Amino acid sequence: MEADRERRKGLVATAGAFLFWGGVPVYWKAVGTVSPEEMVGWRVLWALPFTGVLLLVLGGVNDVRAALKRPRLVGVLALSAGLVAVNWFIFIDAVARERVMETSLGYYINPLVNVLLGFVVLGERPRRAQWIAIALATVGVGVLVVAVGELPLVALALAVTFGLYGLVRKLAPVEAVPGLFIEVLLLFPLAAAWLGWLWVGPHGAAFPTAASVVQWLVPLSGFITALPLVLFAYGARRLPLTTVGILQFLAPTGQLLLAALVYREPFTTAHAVTFGLIWAAIALYLLDLRRTASRRARAVAR
Repeated sequence: MEADRERRKGLVATAGAFLFWGGVPVYWKAVGTVSPEEMVGWRVLWALPFTGVLLLVLGGVNDVRAALKRPRLVGVLALSAGLVAVNWFIFIDAVARERVMETSLGYYINPLVNVLLGFVVLGERPRRAQWIAIALATVGVGVLVVAVGELPLVALALAVTFGLYGLVRKLAPVEAVPGLFIEVLLLFPLAAAWLGWLWVGPHGAAFPTAASVVQWLVPLSGFITALPLVLFAYGARRLPLTTVGILQFLAPTGQLLLAALVYREPFTTAHAVTFGLIWAAIALYLLDLRRTASRRARAVAR
């Protein structure tokens, strides 16, 4: 019974994290009068106190102290910090330029990019079903390239930067909240210097002159950054990998629905074919994940 309760809590927390990420374009639209490059700076600035409070509440201060004493680990986290900052900028900029649908595409193909990175960098051997899924997703992107006449750079950049971020964090033995705190801590001086330069620059920073509602909303960027990560970290420890793999597609689905139904971004026949092929690839990927998990469970039972 206790195990069932823990799984239910994990399910609610993990689903909540991905639903939150799926709806987050609404927030970035609301602060759209502040440029993406400025918002990344404010996001880093406000994420530090938010993650610091979470660190104190949830524990992990000792993990941070231990990690900061290891120069190689700090170097790895500096690399992951750079990757996540680039990913944040690409996403915020895409929302500002009304390309939410393309962000959805990027996060749909991200798990398949992870499989490919595991093969190229870590020497992992994708199973046949995973290769077929990657091929289907590649064909889907190719259809969009032919129809539109250009690569979906936003989608590819989001998938690759987040995939690389996950790969680098895999090499850094630090839990989610302490790791994020160190990443933000490393980015903080750069963000502060950048915002200072914008403040005294020829065009000035937009935040000081923004509408009062925007000035209230900008500090929430730290909360927007930290909350879903904590929910995900809590839930993922209580759920099988297969369940987490299925739930992760709530985020791009939410973004796709926002793009098509709320923001009225074009959804053409080419988009339908592309997303159809990628959904088929995802279905194959999840089916393979489930079969593999079942085989392992049976092997353990024996």
